[in-house]
Amino acid sequence: MNSPVDQLLQQLIKVDKTLVQPLYVQVAQQISNAIQRGYLSKGSKLPGTRGLSNLLHIHRNTAVAIYDELASQGWVEIIANKGTFVLEPERTKLKIKATTQHVDQAYSYPKQTGFPFQHSFHLASTIQNTKADIIINDGQPDLRLHPVYQFTRWYSAAMKRKPLISKWSRTSDLSSSHFKIQLSNYLNATRGFHIEPHNVLSTRSSEMSLYIVAQLLIKQDDVVLVGQLSRYTSNTIFQEAGAKIITIPTDNEGLNIDYIEKHFIKNSIRCVYVSANRDYPTTNTLSAERRLQLLQLAKTYGFAIIEDDYDYDFQYEGSGMLPMATADTNGMVIYLGKMGQSLFPSFQTGFVVAPKNLISEAHNYLNLLDEQGDLIQEQMLSELISEGEIYRLLKKNSVIYRTRRDAFCNDLKIYFKDLLIWNKPSGGLAVWIQFIKPVSLGKLAAEAEKLGLFLPKTILYQDRDTCGIRFGFGHLNETEIQTAVIKLRTAYDVIRDLA
Repeated sequence: MNSPVDQLLQQLIKVDKTLVQPLYVQVAQQISNAIQRGYLSKGSKLPGTRGLSNLLHIHRNTAVAIYDELASQGWVEIIANKGTFVLEPERTKLKIKATTQHVDQAYSYPKQTGFPFQHSFHLASTIQNTKADIIINDGQPDLRLHPVYQFTRWYSAAMKRKPLISKWSRTSDLSSSHFKIQLSNYLNATRGFHIEPHNVLSTRSSEMSLYIVAQLLIKQDDVVLVGQLSRYTSNTIFQEAGAKIITIPTDNEGLNIDYIEKHFIKNSIRCVYVSANRDYPTTNTLSAERRLQLLQLAKTYGFAIIEDDYDYDFQYEGSGMLPMATADTNGMVIYLGKMGQSLFPSFQTGFVVAPKNLISEAHNYLNLLDEQGDLIQEQMLSELISEGEIYRLLKKNSVIYRTRRDAFCNDLKIYFKDLLIWNKPSGGLAVWIQFIKPVSLGKLAAEAEKLGLFLPKTILYQDRDTCGIRFGFGHLNETEIQTAVIKLRTAYDVIRDLA
């Protein structure tokens, strides 16, 4: 007849061999949970390893591993030739008695603070929940193209590198120097820079890069110029830094530099934010003439240029124009970019390229936010750069994205021939589409969602002069693209008939 402890374990413990989690971890967690809940009291003797293996129908080595795991966490004590006994973790703090509240209320967590704090209107979440089958974004890579098996091998190899352990005990500047060398070499080779490691700062994301730069540059009420439609995320970062944002007209050649020269005077502008390679959201490229004009105006007026090159990696027709920062000889441009966009998002990284003095200050600021960094990520990216894997993945994926861009533009031509205007972008993962006859984009999005197509409000642009959508296609295959366009046309017909 089984002992009471054996019967209890048989009732409480369920083993699922289909889970990824190891069996010994599953069982150890369930036993520790039983101890915490008081089902197994202090001093209770657990069955031996042979008895536990028979009880749960597991290998005896697994039973040994279960007890070793519990012992390492302090839940049991293994005494040679006697057995395994339950321990009760000592309570190191007494409960605080509340004299003015009921006992149950004294130990419930408060729902609100008892003190005031500053609420931020600008940081209100824009996340929208949906049950739609197809979700459109502003131009993100397809996670299904991520090389999972190769990545597992690369990541495992990076973790096993002996120098990695020693890097954790050094300063972040020394530990990341190899990655900075590889990154600066990569940027020099692919984007026409002539930089050294001290000109580069690596961050968790391009948004983090911009946040740090904004904190260094902007004081309360400083003027920041952005494109007419601009980007929600960057505007939010500037506003939180205290900037006064002023929009500048754009056209097929990008930002209108003449407008800046005519409407502003020297020392009245703190910085100009521009995506010279592909304007956001229109994807128009800033012309060579306007780039030179903006660089000269920055020197004359004394403002900084923040060049956000968020999708330079994806070029389809020949080579893209080199970053404006490569032509800067006066230290007026701060260049932001992304690295590893063909990898899973958590292993992509942002970076800042700027003169040494600004990078030094930015590095001090980064140390406050993220002193440790991600050394494994840096180690892996360093190896992928040096072995040419990053470049190979980008080229391979660019072929796929180019096909998807062409398929999307072709579907637009079939289903929206006389209703939309758009330009096929030379790169990137989104197309800027505009309705010839304005419609309510809010109503269009609501009707599309009923059909299983979700258009988030952050990609919809509508005012007196604009009725457009920044439609990301990169994350969809050709069949999904066609389905999305058909659903969009169906939704359009519904709201048009109702008008």
